[in-house]
Amino acid sequence: MSKTKKNSSALSEKDGIDAPPNLNKQSAERLKKNRQKKRTTQDLIHGILAGDKTALSRGITLIESTAAKHQENAKQLIEACLPHANRSVRIGITGVPGVGKSTFIEQFGSLLVSEEKKVAVLAVDPSSSLSHGSILGDKTRMEALVKEDNAFIRPSASGESLGGVARKTREAIILCEAAGFDIIIIETVGVGQSETAVHSMTDFFLLLKLAGAGDELQGIKRGIMEMADAIVINKADGDNIKAAKLAKTEFNRALHLYPAKASNWTPKTLTCSALTNEGISDVWELIQSYLNSTKDSGYFSEKRREQNKFWLLQTIESELKQSFYSNPIIKKELKTQLELINTNKTSPFEAANYLLSLS
Repeated sequence: MSKTKKNSSALSEKDGIDAPPNLNKQSAERLKKNRQKKRTTQDLIHGILAGDKTALSRGITLIESTAAKHQENAKQLIEACLPHANRSVRIGITGVPGVGKSTFIEQFGSLLVSEEKKVAVLAVDPSSSLSHGSILGDKTRMEALVKEDNAFIRPSASGESLGGVARKTREAIILCEAAGFDIIIIETVGVGQSETAVHSMTDFFLLLKLAGAGDELQGIKRGIMEMADAIVINKADGDNIKAAKLAKTEFNRALHLYPAKASNWTPKTLTCSALTNEGISDVWELIQSYLNSTKDSGYFSEKRREQNKFWLLQTIESELKQSFYSNPIIKKELKTQLELINTNKTSPFEAANYLLSLS
């Protein structure tokens, strides 16, 4: 076989492709070094408090880890960041898939950045109940915002968390606040499981809706409107403007059917187009009006205390569940009880009571 023919074999090694011309070589080298450098928990703490987004990202990865060896380090990290937290505004944004949450958040976040705010977006992606996989594609959907120095976007998998909020979202909020972010936006899956989770960990709850999609009645039926501090009809552009205005009127009528909120705030409905960037500033003005009202009345502080209570109870439930299923005796007996259930020798209720008595 000739040398020329040998080199043309499918097994021959070829040169790699050149780096794209628009790639910043200094940035690429810096990222490479950051990945190679193993940071201690203290390094992460110092980096987060200094506003280092790489350290923040690694810190969130640490607290999201379920590995036992990471739990103590995660605990140290959260305790160190906690005194520097609670200095932001936490905004929850939810809506059905396709309502335009990512586009809205990018425009909204860009507006805040232009007003010299530091914005962190904790975007929760749905996980498959079968493969447990998740796309985590929000960074690709928010191309403009992700390039801003004062913006941080962190997609996380929802896992088995009810309401589409990642299990460690509350701890991630603390880390983002310690890193100096003024506005924390939490984007939820919005698949109708339970929006109570995001409502209970944010200061302002924004519901995105569509016009002309039968969404008006569904919104009323599901009761989510009772939790919303504002409803925004998105995609109010082109031929959809008339339908959006009609939906706004219908939602405003529906809001009057609900009892007064403890905050004494009357929820309002707005229209906007994230595509054309119209009405986005009106949403921010409305949120600022809400914040001024609730801070003056003392409700803002009361809501924060409620958030802490919710986080406490949720953490207890999470720890009890993890402790239960990691118990060696439970692991062994669980298999036995499942076999008994499958052979109709016991009921799921009796099996559950028996397993709980062993813990």
